[in-house]
Amino acid sequence: MTIILIILAILAVIAGLLGFIYFRRLRQRRQFVYKKMQRIAKLVEQLENGRELDSHDVLPFAANPATRVMTFALLHNFDLKYLFPQNLYTQAKAAESHLANWLEFPTELDAFPDEMEHLQTQSIDVDGHGQQFVQYEVFRFRMRPPHWAADKDWMLGVAGPYFPGGEPYDHPPATFSRLTQQEDGVSPEEEVRWVHAHIYARS
Repeated sequence: MTIILIILAILAVIAGLLGFIYFRRLRQRRQFVYKKMQRIAKLVEQLENGRELDSHDVLPFAANPATRVMTFALLHNFDLKYLFPQNLYTQAKAAESHLANWLEFPTELDAFPDEMEHLQTQSIDVDGHGQQFVQYEVFRFRMRPPHWAADKDWMLGVAGPYFPGGEPYDHPPATFSRLTQQEDGVSPEEEVRWVHAHIYARS
């Protein structure tokens, strides 16, 4: 009987710890999302107050990769997509913003890249017969000191896949980076194949 009580006590402690971790992570995620939304709070406030936006209001938010995707989504929801700059309405520009936002997650870089460059668009033959392709956008990025990843210099990141007939700002489900250093000799093509096989195929 004593052993059973001990086991039950241990299980109760474990359940309590798991519950604590779950709710702490939930709170952290809410805080993270709130922080992101604050970056476009000015646009949201203007729309909610009935003030008419113009392209000059939108441009600073669309130009910044940190707020580009959220800005497009906001305009889309308010039927104001026509205010989004046409030169930023591209797959590569959308992918840049998706990857930058993904890298900001605390489990990744916990920050936006200090520098980010688009390397290429890479196609993957998904049926093995050259009949159906998807695309990935490949970037390199790096951090400056004192960030812990600064000594890695340029690293590779991928956003995709993008499907035929899709729109530039469709959500890319396999946005990912292994924080692989470019100097390690991993090519953009190899990184895309790895992400497609290990991230997208398992999603």
